[in-house]
Amino acid sequence: MDGVEYLKKAPKTSASDASDVRETVQNILDEIEAGGEDAAKEYAAKFDKYDGNVVLTRDEIDAATQSLSQKVKDDIRFARDNVSKFAQVQKETITDVEVEIIPGLIAGQKCIPCQAAGCYVPGGRYSHVASAIMTVTTAKVAGCEHIAACSPPRPGIGINPAIIYTSDICGADSILALGGVQGVASMAFGLFGLPKSDILVGPGNQFVAEAKRILFGRVGIDMFAGPTDSLILADETADPFIVAWDLVGQAEHGYNSPVWLATTNRPLAEKVMELVPELIKSLPEVNAQNAAAAWRDYAEVILCETRDQVAQVSDEIAPEHLTVQAQDLDWWLGRLNCYGSLFLGEETTVAFGDKASGTNHVLPTSGAARYTGGLSVHKYMKIVTWQRATREGARPVAEATARISRLEGMEGHARTADIRLEKWFPNDSFDLSGTE
Repeated sequence: MDGVEYLKKAPKTSASDASDVRETVQNILDEIEAGGEDAAKEYAAKFDKYDGNVVLTRDEIDAATQSLSQKVKDDIRFARDNVSKFAQVQKETITDVEVEIIPGLIAGQKCIPCQAAGCYVPGGRYSHVASAIMTVTTAKVAGCEHIAACSPPRPGIGINPAIIYTSDICGADSILALGGVQGVASMAFGLFGLPKSDILVGPGNQFVAEAKRILFGRVGIDMFAGPTDSLILADETADPFIVAWDLVGQAEHGYNSPVWLATTNRPLAEKVMELVPELIKSLPEVNAQNAAAAWRDYAEVILCETRDQVAQVSDEIAPEHLTVQAQDLDWWLGRLNCYGSLFLGEETTVAFGDKASGTNHVLPTSGAARYTGGLSVHKYMKIVTWQRATREGARPVAEATARISRLEGMEGHARTADIRLEKWFPNDSFDLSGTE
C-alpha cells in the first residue's frame, strides 16, 4: 500500500511455525472414546502426572474456597458480576418473535440455550482464572442446564484453588481435574457422569485447539483459536510509555503472540521501539522470555501517512484485540470493521477486557475477526424457527412451492404441496406445472 512503511517487519507469522499435531490428537481422542474414563485417567497420569480425584467433591471445592483470601474472592466476584451484567444485556438483544408473513401464515423464532456446555480453563503456564469467569458465567446467563469446567491439575496438588472457586461461583455444575485433550474428550464424550457437551468453549494450547477442531460437527465450539494477538493504533497524542507497555503486556502471552503498532507519527513509533526491549527486561524471567521472543519474531511497527491508511491496515490484520490511542475516538469506532474486541482511549486497555471489565476475552485470532466475533451469551443459544398457518394462508405458499419444486426437478417436494391443495380445496383447479 502506498504511504505505508514497515519500521519493524516480523520474520515469522503464527502460521509459519504451526506444528502438525492432528494425528497425535486424533489418536488420543480415539483411545479415550474407546477406553472411556480409564483411558482419560491414564492420559492424566501421563501428561499431568496426576492420579487424584477427577470430579471435585463439594468438600474439595469448599477447601479451595477457604484457602483464598477475601480480597482475592472479592476481585473474582467483581469481575464475575461485570461479565454477567454484560452477558445479560447481550441476551436481551435476541428474543422470541413471531410475524404474520401473509394473512394466515405465521412464522417465528425461538431462542433455546444448549443443554450442556463444556468449558476449558487453561492452567499450565498461567492459571487463567479469567477464562473460567468468561466461559462459565456466559453459559450460566444463557441458561445452559449443565455446565462442566475442566482445568489441568498440577502433580500432587490438583487444580489451582482460585480456578476452582471461580468455576464454582460462576455456575459450574461439575469441575474436572483434567487438562489437555483428555479434558476436552471427557466433556465431549460425557465421561465421569457428565452429559455429553453440546458445545465446547475456552482457550487452550495447540492440542486443546486441535481437539476442538476435530470434534467440531459432533459438538459445537466457540471458534478455532490460534495464538493471541493485539494491535494498537496511535497518533501523535498517544503516550509512548503506555503504548509500549500495552504491547509488552500482550506479548507476554506466549513466544508466538503477534503484536502490532500502526501509527501516523514516526517519533512515537521510534520511541516505542526504543522502550519495548527495556520494559521486557523488567518482567519476571518466564514472562520476559515469552515477550522477548514475541517482540523479536512476530511484532511489527507500521508507519502510515493518514489515519485512513491506519484503519485500512487494521481491517486487513483483523486483530483479536484492537486498541485506539488517538484523537476523535468516535471516528475510529465508526470506521473500524474487523476486530474481536475494541478498546478506545488510554482509559481502556486489553488487560481490562481480559480480566474484569465485562466484555468477553475469548475472541477470534489469526484474522478470523473478518468473519466472526468472540464468545458471547449468543454462542450458547440456538435461534430456531417455527411456522403455522391456516389453510387459506397456506394456499399460495403451496402453489408456489409446487411450481418451484418442479422447476428444480424435485417432484416429491411438489407432491407434498399438491396433496394438500387437493384435500383442502377439492373443487378448485391449480396451475402447478412449474414450466418456465
